Amino acid sequence: MYTAILITHLVIAVTLIGLVLLQHGKGADAGAAFGSGASTTVFGARGSTSFLSKVTTLFAAGFFGTSLVLTMLAGGYSQPHSVIDRSVERSESSALPKESSPAQTTHESLPGPAPDTMPAPPPTPPNSP
Repeated sequence: MYTAILITHLVIAVTLIGLVLLQHGKGADAGAAFGSGASTTVFGARGSTSFLSKVTTLFAAGFFGTSLVLTMLAGGYSQPHSVIDRSVERSESSALPKESSPAQTTHESLPGPAPDTMPAPPPTPPNSP
């Protein structure tokens, strides 16, 4: 399901880019609006919306919807946790003593050489004044 929504999202995104590039910009008439006396606004009259404008609006709504659905499916909506809650959980879990089994208390489970084969510590030097 996630893959199907992701593919739909990508198709909508590419189509939306194409639709926006096909449309006529509102700022293109700005120079003509200053020179002509027919319009009192800088960018001309709004007029009715075109077919491309309506289709762009529908694709933008679809893009917004698929973005929200993908965010929820990705897990960003399912588990809201704060950083403080996570740090408290970690500190509590590390403060608890771990139960040790008999196999862990023997010298076989300890790293390094066995205690009976360890060399004796070097003698301490005498204190000289």
